[in-house]
Amino acid sequence: MHAKCPMAWTDTYNGHWVAASGNAVFEMARCPEVSVDHDVHNERRGYVGISIPTPRRAAMVRGGMLEMDDPEHRTYRSVLNPYLSPAAVKRWQPFIDEIVRACLDEKIGTGRIDFVDDLANIVPAVLTLAMLGIPLKKWSVYSDPVHASVYTPEDSPDAGRVAEMHRTMGIDILTSLNDAKSDPRPGLIKALTELRIDGEPAPDMELLGMIGLLIGGGFDTTTALTAHSLEWLSENPDKRAELSRDRDELLDPATEEFLRYFTPAPGDGRTIADDCTYQGIDFKEGDRLWLSWAMANRDQTIFPDADDIVMDRKGNRHFSFGLGVHRCIGSNVARTVFKSMLLAVLDRIPDYTCDPKGTVHYDTIGVIQGMRNLPATFTPGARRGPGLDETLDHLQRICDEQGLAAPVTERPDAAVIDFQY
Repeated sequence: MHAKCPMAWTDTYNGHWVAASGNAVFEMARCPEVSVDHDVHNERRGYVGISIPTPRRAAMVRGGMLEMDDPEHRTYRSVLNPYLSPAAVKRWQPFIDEIVRACLDEKIGTGRIDFVDDLANIVPAVLTLAMLGIPLKKWSVYSDPVHASVYTPEDSPDAGRVAEMHRTMGIDILTSLNDAKSDPRPGLIKALTELRIDGEPAPDMELLGMIGLLIGGGFDTTTALTAHSLEWLSENPDKRAELSRDRDELLDPATEEFLRYFTPAPGDGRTIADDCTYQGIDFKEGDRLWLSWAMANRDQTIFPDADDIVMDRKGNRHFSFGLGVHRCIGSNVARTVFKSMLLAVLDRIPDYTCDPKGTVHYDTIGVIQGMRNLPATFTPGARRGPGLDETLDHLQRICDEQGLAAPVTERPDAAVIDFQY
């Protein structure tokens, strides 16, 4: 496609354009005639948001600000900035490291771990709930349906079970939203309830969409990146040793390269909002468009040796966090959590070997390119502290007493892990 049709038409899913090259994706992602709007009540132009095809379960709820055009998008995004800026995320580093430590301590003595179930599913989920202001021990109430909804097709026999888990999670989100109005605790949910639009509170359905976006974006994307990277490092032990040895120079560029190569969120849909022309192609208002971040990330004209992982790649301006005004606001969180998990694995179980027979990749790649399981074996080691449940009790107290989920403008200092073990 890069060579022959960097912008192509497909009849799949009622027809849509596909932007495949880096240049096409770059231009169309920033094009003013392109919309992300999801008009769930058919009050404007009937656009259907960023998913192709539109999932049935999302028919009545917008996907937060990712399905809002400016200026509405900017209104909601501005609320999140004091919680997700680099300085705001840096405060959570000791907290993140402690969750990672506890997850590994649960398995370190056994010589066996599933990097998805036992590590990469847990850490992003616990941190996301902490930032939202939801009790940490509820992480599995949220993690299980979020991951299952991504890898379970709507025509699967498991779809009903997954939908029921989603309903349970939805009830808890609604409860947390109502609690934040009557008895607010620091966090992103509290911030969203305090948002005013023309002097009025934001509609609950929009807030639910925003919370769902933060949960979905915070969970499975980082899980997918971590699993794929650990799998590749298992298959390339010389590169794993090099990364561990030269981490001061390699960790940052390797993180960006893993993001580019594996592209956890492979693409987004758009709607052409006005007739326009790009490189001789006439687009009509209402046409659907798929921006393939994953294909753009393999464009050889931008990334030499694009089909290889080059851990020290220079100038790696990949597309994995999107482009334009809707670029991923959680990119700082993703990088921080990924690096914490990766370094802990390299330090504590450096000889791990993943089991290809037990590894389960997602059957299809839609919203997320991820894994369901990534089992591995390693030489057993010694625990360094309490297990996950006890650690979460300690961390919940620290969150509450230190106000960790407050915006960085109110609490600029890093978390202080003050319990002994």
